[in-house]
Amino acid sequence: MATEYFEWIKALETNVSKALLGKPESVHLAIVALLAEGHILIEDAPGVGKTSLAKALAKSLNCEFKRLQCTPDMLPSDILGSSVFLPNKAEFEFRPGPIFSHIVVVDEINRTTPRTQSALLEAMNEGQVSIEGQTYTLKKPFFVLATQNPFEFEGTFALPENQLDRFMLCLEIGYPDLAVEKEILTSHRTGEPVDQLKPAMSLEQLSELQRAVRDVRVDDSINDYLLRIVAETRKHPELSLGISTRGALTLYRAVQSLALVEQRTFVVPDDVKRLAVPVLAHRAISKGLIREGQRDRVKGVIRQILEKTAVPK
Repeated sequence: MATEYFEWIKALETNVSKALLGKPESVHLAIVALLAEGHILIEDAPGVGKTSLAKALAKSLNCEFKRLQCTPDMLPSDILGSSVFLPNKAEFEFRPGPIFSHIVVVDEINRTTPRTQSALLEAMNEGQVSIEGQTYTLKKPFFVLATQNPFEFEGTFALPENQLDRFMLCLEIGYPDLAVEKEILTSHRTGEPVDQLKPAMSLEQLSELQRAVRDVRVDDSINDYLLRIVAETRKHPELSLGISTRGALTLYRAVQSLALVEQRTFVVPDDVKRLAVPVLAHRAISKGLIREGQRDRVKGVIRQILEKTAVPK
């Protein structure tokens, strides 16, 4: 595997980190999802840097990106586009929406209705959209980075399980410590650092890295280890819905990407351990009808499963 791959990844990670100080793990995992051709959902309180990370990642790539600010009155056509009647030609012309970009930043996705949220489903899963009987192929690479506030906040709509399943990783950023927060205040003295970012990677380089991810070796013992973890979620007494085969495939591709980002050509068991919670927790459902705290309960269950599942040597 070319050593220049690791230099490209390091340059991208350094560039994005300029806009999100003190959160190297969040930046690291965002790049993992990007190289694995997955999508990211960042869930956290307002004002902790969700949008900054999304914009920094988009601006660090020399590609077309669009940002959507979701609102309760947003329609599917605001995302997909619509046909406009041209009187001089006496015909309809399709005007593509912001989904026809390489990177789409969907800010506060849970502030729009489930009907509008579902407009992203086909795009995220198939790389295409169907509008008025026509199918349109999206640009490649195609990457959705969505942010959402916790559902307890007023004016939010919980994402349905099939929508959550389309996100490879669900991340939390959290508040910075005091020293980092002071540095953030200083760095914003003359403006937003994210607005000063320059591209650190071309589309051709990104596509080459995404192909390289698929060449990362996964030993058969790692496959068995991953599948044992997935199987345990399906029979755990605290879960009403375990991880699907799609979830297992997603974790498989994610650990390949993590290995590449960590400058390795092979996957190790620690890659599975590290990504099990951010990849799997938002796909399972705990028993009980109360949604509050459900994600935390599922995370706890997955950590329990990791502790008792034998690690391959």
